[in-house]
Amino acid sequence: MTGDLYFEDFTVGRVFETAGVTLTEAEIISFALAYDPQPFHIDAVAAAQSPYGGLIASGFQTLALGFRLFHQTGAISACSLGGSGVDELRWRLPVRPGDTLTLAVEVVEAEPSKSRPDRGRVRLLYRQMNQHGEMVASWIANHIFATRAGLRTSFPPGPPAPGPGTR
Repeated sequence: MTGDLYFEDFTVGRVFETAGVTLTEAEIISFALAYDPQPFHIDAVAAAQSPYGGLIASGFQTLALGFRLFHQTGAISACSLGGSGVDELRWRLPVRPGDTLTLAVEVVEAEPSKSRPDRGRVRLLYRQMNQHGEMVASWIANHIFATRAGLRTSFPPGPPAPGPGTR
C-alpha cells in the first residue's frame, strides 16, 4: 500500500510497480467461457492447432488483471473518480497458463481540470510483463483523480479487491 495519494501526487515520470499474479489454465478457460469464447482461449486441443500452439488468455482478461493489480497497490484508492477511456492498447505477446504478470505503471501526463478544481486528468502508461521480463501488453489509461483539497470523501473506500483465484 502506498498511502492516500491524490492528483498532486501523480507527477510525470513517477512509476508504480505491482505484485504479480499467476494465471492458471482453469482461470483462463473460465474467463473466456464467460467473456471471450474463442477456441484458443477455451479448448486446449483446438488451441494446440491454432497459430498460438496452445491455450492463451484473453487479452481482456490480461487488461482486467492489470487494472486489478494496480488498484491493489492502493495508489488510487483515495482519489479515483473513474476514467474517460483507454488509448493505445496493444497485446504484444500471448499469455499462457502458468505465466505470472506484473506491471510498471508510469505517469505520462497530469493536467488539472480547468472547470473543476477538485480534480485532474492523469494519463498512466501501463506496461504488463511476464515472468521473463517480456512485455505482454501495454496501454494508456485516462484517469480522473481527486485533488487533495477537493473530493477527499468523493467515494468511501470499498472492500479490498479479491486475491488471485477468488471472486
